[in-house]
Amino acid sequence: MKNVLLSTAVAATLAAAAQAETVTYMLDPSHSQIVFSYNHLGFSTTTGMFSGFEGSIELDAEDPAASSVAVSFPAESLITGWPAREAHFLTEDFFGAEANPVVTFKSTKIEVTGEDTGLITGDLTLNGITKSVVLDAKLNQMADHPMENRPWAGFDATTTLLRSDFDMGQFAPFVGDEVAIDISIEAMVPAE
Repeated sequence: MKNVLLSTAVAATLAAAAQAETVTYMLDPSHSQIVFSYNHLGFSTTTGMFSGFEGSIELDAEDPAASSVAVSFPAESLITGWPAREAHFLTEDFFGAEANPVVTFKSTKIEVTGEDTGLITGDLTLNGITKSVVLDAKLNQMADHPMENRPWAGFDATTTLLRSDFDMGQFAPFVGDEVAIDISIEAMVPAE
């Protein structure tokens, strides 16, 4: 996370939060999404998306490694562009959405790797199975939102998962077991 940016742009946020060590940013569900892609039989790269999720970032500007992230979203928020595929993905062959309706991620460690980058390790619970994953994250911008007039932040992150790690390996290896994940979020300090 950008140390220079954090030391300057967050000063106003810290003052507004009564000089607290951490500042809570709530995810903006209208500008946050997870896009995933995988190889389909060698013929194409197929994509899907989740949006409308909830979560928070506890941001420690003076020690970004002490920050934390927690996110959850309903498996049924899945969008693939093909209703029959969505319905199949929600069955016990994949997401098991009836028995495991919510997907969650909770950070366990943050390692600052550059001025605006970091590795976020956390527990991902998907299809009722929890595994540790690492997100390669980048702070895009931290500033007052020009229309909301309050502190706002934007982050992108990537990772790669194996479907089979979450008991979702149906049709592998013909349909790729490896799934690329691209995350883009906006988060805000709640209005008082």
